[in-house]
Amino acid sequence: MGFMDKLKNKFTKNKEAEEVTEKYKEGMKKSRNTFSGKINDLIARYRKVDEDFFEELEEVLISADVGVMTVMDLIDELKMEVKRQNIKDTKEVKSVISEKLVEIYYGDDDEEIESINIRNEDGLSVILVVGVNGVGKTTSIGKLASQLKQEGKNVVLAAGDTFRAGAIEQLEVWGERAGVDVIKQNAGSDPAAVIFDGIKAAKSRQADVLICDTAGRLQNKVNLMNELGKVKRVIEREIPGAPHEVLLVLDATTGQNALSQAKTFSESTDVSGIILTKLDGTAKGGIVLAIRNELNIPVKYVGLGEGIEDLQKFDAHAFVYGLFADMLEEENVIEQIDE
Repeated sequence: MGFMDKLKNKFTKNKEAEEVTEKYKEGMKKSRNTFSGKINDLIARYRKVDEDFFEELEEVLISADVGVMTVMDLIDELKMEVKRQNIKDTKEVKSVISEKLVEIYYGDDDEEIESINIRNEDGLSVILVVGVNGVGKTTSIGKLASQLKQEGKNVVLAAGDTFRAGAIEQLEVWGERAGVDVIKQNAGSDPAAVIFDGIKAAKSRQADVLICDTAGRLQNKVNLMNELGKVKRVIEREIPGAPHEVLLVLDATTGQNALSQAKTFSESTDVSGIILTKLDGTAKGGIVLAIRNELNIPVKYVGLGEGIEDLQKFDAHAFVYGLFADMLEEENVIEQIDE
């Protein structure tokens, strides 16, 4: 059974998987239209798998923001696999491309969906959320808080982005919507002091999870990173071993710029996972693979729409299905006609 068949079986055989697939399919329409269209066009123009075919495939992948280093690795892997399977017809390469995209995402790790690190035993889990302004940080915090609340967790938010106009009010709106408490001080207050208050309040309310918003812009990058370092030290001092998760929010529509932001933040804070927002708004969804492969940071959530439920746990198989859905469904129709 080929990889495409396995994907089809995985996402069409049970109700829950179908719902996930629909979200990815709908949310990745822009990326799929560009990516699948170009690959279909390439396969239509080339009968045999040769060096020219791989060169053009390389360009298609780079234009989808998969990242140059990742593309080079991927093309090498594809060439080896094509040789190993003795593939001559370009149509057969589709399945190998989809398989290698999943493999390159996971590398040597198990192919499991990454969960955020929440302590199940007694004690407070602290999630620090970082990222520049405008990427959807506060919105992502609100959606995450809502989902955790629905799972039965007692959640508290700390409004640590005290510098951006309206940031505290925005978090309060999300707090109300999600039905969780928001700990805040006045605009311009010391963010570390707000986080300190948040920890004290979360402990006294016997909360399960404290999610901390942070500043996205200070006068310069050094100031911002120093501020985040200070916040982190306060958390570590109050709760040894915390923060249990440092989530970096990136905007998928910024492509390679998101990759450089990820590099900057991971140098200054121990980023443990990525929330990639606005994946539904970009034709360059390949950035997911570049972030994972070049920085070795797992993407834990992706934004596939405006709704609270559109912040989805990242599933590389569903992501690849979203990229190739039209091709897979086209093959299904052809199979049914043949039968």
